Amino acid sequence: MQNVGNWTDRIKLIFWDGSGVCLVAKRLEDGEFHWPRLQDGAMHLTAAQFSALFEGLDWKRVHTPSETRTPIKAG
Repeated sequence: MQNVGNWTDRIKLIFWDGSGVCLVAKRLEDGEFHWPRLQDGAMHLTAAQFSALFEGLDWKRVHTPSETRTPIKAG
């Protein structure tokens, strides 16, 4: 991923999709990308968090769903 200077509204991705290298460039019309901190020289995001980041949403608001308990008996 590349973020040059103060261009927080743009992203460039280079990745391997299993059959070849893909290059994707995106510019947000409104807003900016909110980048995670680097850990050991890399960004760590789940697929859902990356999807939110790529759409220009705040990826920190994406959480894994918690398991809900089913009631044993009503009443």
